[in-house]
Amino acid sequence: MRNAASMLGVIGGLIGIIVGLFGYGYVELSERHAEVGELFGAFENPAFIRFASFMAPVLAIAGGAMAKARALWGGILMLISAACFYAAFGFNVGTMFPIGFVALGGFLGIAAGKPDEPKAHF
Repeated sequence: MRNAASMLGVIGGLIGIIVGLFGYGYVELSERHAEVGELFGAFENPAFIRFASFMAPVLAIAGGAMAKARALWGGILMLISAACFYAAFGFNVGTMFPIGFVALGGFLGIAAGKPDEPKAHF
């Protein structure tokens, strides 16, 4: 379970970097050019979008990286990351994979009671 949590957290964080780049970029673009914000809409809380665009992927990757050694802490970081993605961007076609991967990795990390035991398949 720890290996799965680790992989899901890192992959979700890498996909989340793309979401974060677009979110941060759109906030900057709409603030520098007001007509873009008027045409396509502006965020109500741009400071939170900037914060979440950076912190959510970082928390996901950090949680995934520490899931093997400290599964509980890694799982909590990944769940915070998924909540941050959801609060900032909502659940849509661009965020469904980062939120899904990171949340599932967080639940698996919390559920991992003891380290994985290597077993032979045959």
